[in-house]
Amino acid sequence: MSNMTIGLIGIGIMLVLMFARQWVAITMFAVGLVGVMVINGISSGLSLAGTLPYSQAANYTLACIPTFVFMGCMISVSGIGADLYDAASKWLSKIRGGLAMATVVACGFFAAICGDSVATAVTFGKVSFPEMKRHGYNKGFAGGTIVAGGTIGSMIPPSIAFIIYGLLTEQSIGKLFMAGMIPGITQVIFYCIAIWVACKIKPEYAQVGESYPMREKISSLGRITPVIIIFIFIMGGIYGGFFSPTEAGAMGATFTLLVGVIMRRLNVRNTFSALTEALKTSGMTLFLILSAFFFLRFVTASGLTVFLSETIVNFQATHNVPPIVIIIIITMFYLITGCFLDALAVILLTLPIIYPIVLALGYDPIWWGVIMVRLLETSMITPPVGLNLFVLSKAIDQPLVSLYKGVVPFLICDVFHIILLVSVPQLSLWLPSHM
Repeated sequence: MSNMTIGLIGIGIMLVLMFARQWVAITMFAVGLVGVMVINGISSGLSLAGTLPYSQAANYTLACIPTFVFMGCMISVSGIGADLYDAASKWLSKIRGGLAMATVVACGFFAAICGDSVATAVTFGKVSFPEMKRHGYNKGFAGGTIVAGGTIGSMIPPSIAFIIYGLLTEQSIGKLFMAGMIPGITQVIFYCIAIWVACKIKPEYAQVGESYPMREKISSLGRITPVIIIFIFIMGGIYGGFFSPTEAGAMGATFTLLVGVIMRRLNVRNTFSALTEALKTSGMTLFLILSAFFFLRFVTASGLTVFLSETIVNFQATHNVPPIVIIIIITMFYLITGCFLDALAVILLTLPIIYPIVLALGYDPIWWGVIMVRLLETSMITPPVGLNLFVLSKAIDQPLVSLYKGVVPFLICDVFHIILLVSVPQLSLWLPSHM
C-alpha cells in the first residue's frame, strides 16, 4: 500500500469520526499519530509523540493566544459592548435602519479587541437585539444583522483565526493582522449599505429612531475612548514595529485590565470570570493546534500535499485553466465545508492540503489568509447549518427560520465583498507591504 493511499484512508477515517460527532482535536491527534506510525514506523511515531507537543507548546508565538483571548473576555464582561452600541446608536438612530447600522459599527469596534465571531454575535445579541425589538424592528432582520455583524470579529485584528493561520503556515502574524484591517472596515461599510438598501426595499424592516442632542452624542464617544485607545495602542505598536504580536497581546491585556479597574468596570468577581473563560478557550484552542501539527506531519509524510499541488498545477497548465478558476473551486469548497464545522476546525483540517496548492498557483499567502477567513465567516452564517445562526438563535430565543430570512441581505453583500477582495488583492496587501 502506497503512502498516498494511507494518507487518503487516514483523511477518510478522520471525516467519518468527525461526522460521528467525535472531538476534532482527539480525531486529528489519533489519525495523525497512527498515520505517522504506519508510514514511518512505530518508533518514529513514539518519538514524535514525545517531542512535538513540547516543541510546539514552547513556541513563543503561541503565547499571544491566551493574552488576546483574556483581553477579549475582559472587554466582554466589563459591559463596554453596551457602550459601543449606545454610542453608535445615538449617532445613527435618525436613519431608517440606524440601530441595525449601529449594531454593525459597534461589532466592528468590539471586534478590534475581541477577535472571535461567535463571542461578538452573542455579546450584541444581548445588547442590541432587545433595543431593536423595542423600536419595532423586524425580529428576523434584527437577528440577521447581529449574526452578520459577528463575523467581523474574525476579520478586524486581533483575530484568533489569523493567529492560527500564521502559526500553521509560518507567515507573519503582524502582517496578517494588518492585512485584515481594510477588508474588515470595508465589510462594515458593505453591511451598512446592505441595511440601507434592505430598508429602502422593505421599510417595515426598521423604523426611524429618535434624535439625540449633540451634547449626548459627544458624551457617548467619551465612554468608548478607552476601546479606541487600546486598539490604536496594539495595532500602532505592531505596525510601527515597536513590539511583536505576542508582546502586543500581553501589553494589550495588561492595559485593558488597568483601564477596566480605573473605570470601575472590572472587579475581582468579573475579572476572575473572564480569566476562567479565557483559560477554557485557550486550552481548547491550544489542544486543537497541537493536534493539527500531528495531522500536518502525517499528511506531509504521506506525500499527499505534494502530489495534489503538482497534479492541479499540471492540469491547470496543460488545459490552460486560469488559476482563478481553481481558486473559485476552492472558494466553493470552503463555503460548503464551513457550513458544517467551526471556522477554526476547518482551517486546521484543510490548510495542510489547500495551502500548498494556493502557493503552487502563485498566490500571495497573506492575501489567501484574508480570503480564507472571509470565506469561512460567510459560511458560518449560511443556512441551513451556519454555526453562528444556531448560537444566536439560542442566545436571543428566536426561531432559526426567521434568522434565515434576516441574514439573506448580508449573504448577498458577502458575495460582492468577497469578489472585491479577490479582484483587488491590494486591499489586503497594501498595509502589510508598508511594515
